[in-house]
Amino acid sequence: MDTNLQQQITVLFENWAKETVQSIQILPQSGSDRQYFRVRGIQKTALAAFNTLQKENRTFVDYTQHFLKKGINVPELYAQNLEQNIYLLQDLGDLTLLQYLETTRKEGMPSERAVTYYKKALAALAFMQIKGIQDLNVETYHTPVSFNEQAMLWDLNYFKYCFLKTTKVEFDEYALEKDFQKLTSYLAQEPQTFFMFRDFQARNIMIHEEDVYFIDYQGGKKGPLQYDVVSLLFQAKANLSNELRQELLEYYIQEAALLTTIDAERFKDNFYLFVLLRTLQVLGAYGFKGLYGQKEHFIASIPFALKNLAWLLDKVAFPIDLSYLKEVLATVIEKESKKKIAPIQKAKQLTVQVKSFSYKHGIPKDNSGNGGGFVFDCRFIHNPGRYQPYKKLTGRDQEVIDFFETESTIHHFVEQVKVIVEEAVENYVARGFANLCINFGCTGGQHRSVFSADSIAKHLEEKYPVKVILHHREQERKNWIN
Repeated sequence: MDTNLQQQITVLFENWAKETVQSIQILPQSGSDRQYFRVRGIQKTALAAFNTLQKENRTFVDYTQHFLKKGINVPELYAQNLEQNIYLLQDLGDLTLLQYLETTRKEGMPSERAVTYYKKALAALAFMQIKGIQDLNVETYHTPVSFNEQAMLWDLNYFKYCFLKTTKVEFDEYALEKDFQKLTSYLAQEPQTFFMFRDFQARNIMIHEEDVYFIDYQGGKKGPLQYDVVSLLFQAKANLSNELRQELLEYYIQEAALLTTIDAERFKDNFYLFVLLRTLQVLGAYGFKGLYGQKEHFIASIPFALKNLAWLLDKVAFPIDLSYLKEVLATVIEKESKKKIAPIQKAKQLTVQVKSFSYKHGIPKDNSGNGGGFVFDCRFIHNPGRYQPYKKLTGRDQEVIDFFETESTIHHFVEQVKVIVEEAVENYVARGFANLCINFGCTGGQHRSVFSADSIAKHLEEKYPVKVILHHREQERKNWIN
């Protein structure tokens, strides 16, 4: 971490919190170049954001202040130093709606609680779109001000140049442009008077204290109601069933109708055209950030987006004729579908070794030939081994697990590790790597490291089709000696 940036974050935090910084933790980046840091004081915690795009920073700060006044769940803004491109935000934790959806699925189906969170998000979205835009001077921040025909064409060209041309499918550019124009002209007739979040998807919705909070809304401008609903319900990685999408769409219309007049039939007729537009825009983003930028999680999302597109072309009768566009898309789907087998085969090749150890005996060797892997130091976590009742127990014993529940920050530590290792696992799977090592060390290799290793091993086994090998080195040595 840059020393000057660390100093600036420290000063901003200490001026706000009136207490000294204890730690600054870099959080994993997602799709943007914005960086986030979790800053801990003696009692207080905040997220520090660093972004060199000054206009975006100003937009985010102003939007946040506006939405907070409207009673909309967005992170509190604690402090700012926009001259240094940093600001402090409320720490909402690390659990996104997408993560909650993925970790609570049973046999591929979302849990009831996940569906409840989706409905909460849609109700809050309707309020943000309809009431949240009142007195918000969008003209100050964005050009064009609304999601007009020109803005829609930019999205379609994003798809054409960043995704379609990479597939090497032959197409008549003039005929394609005619269908693009037909689509955008039709959709531009929808009212452009509402707040359009622009990237309203489950990874931008945080779950905090049993409620939903929105982040990353600085790209919002004026636009139609449908677009954000489409973004959430047809998010590729979420992979919601069509039955659930229909249920959630009806729920949203019901909630929005309490706040403004809605022609439900017209809303639905145009909804699926917006699904088409959004899906093509998303594929453009996956092409640019994945195929060009080589960010693996964008590449991994392409099959899900194509699945949405295939369903759309097969099941939906559009209110306008887009015959040539549909023909081109059908060819793309057929060609790209043949590439789906490779990632599945690669995923089965990855072996993840998870180990606990004592620093007294050194860090475990990686015998796979890769030369290392992750090493997480658990020694800063409150140690139950300091107390007589736990000295002969391990991190697998219920008494120790109960201790961690009430007297320790180990669960927060494990959640942070999950974020880091998930990105590595997904990257290794996509690239066909065979081995990954994840090591947890503490003083004796008995309590904290054992609990952490067990937690991560179980999480990876449940979430990914990888082979997990778990070793507790010091405990295995004891058993061998005995």
